[in-house]
Amino acid sequence: MAYTTINKSTDYFNTKLFTGNGGTQAVTGVGFQPDWVWLKSRSVADSPILFDAVRGVTKRLMTNSTGAESTEAQEVQSFDSDGFTVGSSDNANRSGATMVGWNWKANGAGSSNTDGSITSTVSASTTSGFSIVKYTGNGTAGATIGHGLGAVPAQIVVKGISRAESWEVYNQNLDPSNGSYMRWDSTQASAGSSYWNSTSPTSSVFTVNSAGGVNASGIEYVAYCFSEIKGYSKFGSYIGNGNADGTFVYTGFKPAFVIFKNRATAGTDWYMYDNKRGGPAAGVYGNNNKYFLDVNSADAEGNESFDLLSNGFKCRITNNFQNESGIPFIYMAFAEAPLVGSNNVPCTAR
Repeated sequence: MAYTTINKSTDYFNTKLFTGNGGTQAVTGVGFQPDWVWLKSRSVADSPILFDAVRGVTKRLMTNSTGAESTEAQEVQSFDSDGFTVGSSDNANRSGATMVGWNWKANGAGSSNTDGSITSTVSASTTSGFSIVKYTGNGTAGATIGHGLGAVPAQIVVKGISRAESWEVYNQNLDPSNGSYMRWDSTQASAGSSYWNSTSPTSSVFTVNSAGGVNASGIEYVAYCFSEIKGYSKFGSYIGNGNADGTFVYTGFKPAFVIFKNRATAGTDWYMYDNKRGGPAAGVYGNNNKYFLDVNSADAEGNESFDLLSNGFKCRITNNFQNESGIPFIYMAFAEAPLVGSNNVPCTAR
């Protein structure tokens, strides 16, 4: 059985649906004050946008773009005790558009961290294994940056914010020698690079080389770092089977949110599913959560069968975006509820 110290996953991650009103809107019901807010229009092709408490509430990044950080006064205007407030921007609050906001809790605006050779500003929740890290590159191969997790990160996503740079993704399942990366803003397959200086992260720091994507001198970066928490988060891999009764992926919890990507085939998107958007279509499996969005695209919501189960997820499509036969995929997943909590109460199946 999978036990966890987090019995209520929604204290640290929650998905919130709302409808844009084209003005100012306080979005409530998140259940905590978020430190990382990721917004996307479901019904309209608008870019997915990210905001965090370390960079500052109005500082926008777009996951489908290499663009530098911009200040947007009419997008996310505040992080509130039970959610966030959005302004009149179409990306954040288009009138009549159905919207989704994914929310994570870290630890506020952060504080100085001197664990690495580069001093960073870190907002970390060691309980949920998530930290937001801001640092300025020094252009030195082998530079280290403190992440504040107190555990080894399973995934790190780095973005240059003071100039245009791609979203560089480290995942523990990509390459044992730490010589590979993927990109959130791209459909490319995993590729070889020394971004991580061929060095595994530790419980206190991660290592970068001198490349512009992660450590150019004088350039500011943000890193989103994740360690696995049993029963709450998982950063794994699976092999597709090309069958409509697809690969089952055990996570040890009932997933609330899953991102996955074909790591071997170029031209495939990063798919996102969650437990709040939609339900089964007529004639499909009862656990089906058919609506997906892309990390790397402004596209409106699409429709492909995918099961979120009490203890993992199952692919229901045979294509190369989620279940190509014999092909490796990587994924990140967060829980709706643990399979069994530390209170020994099992979660229910859908």
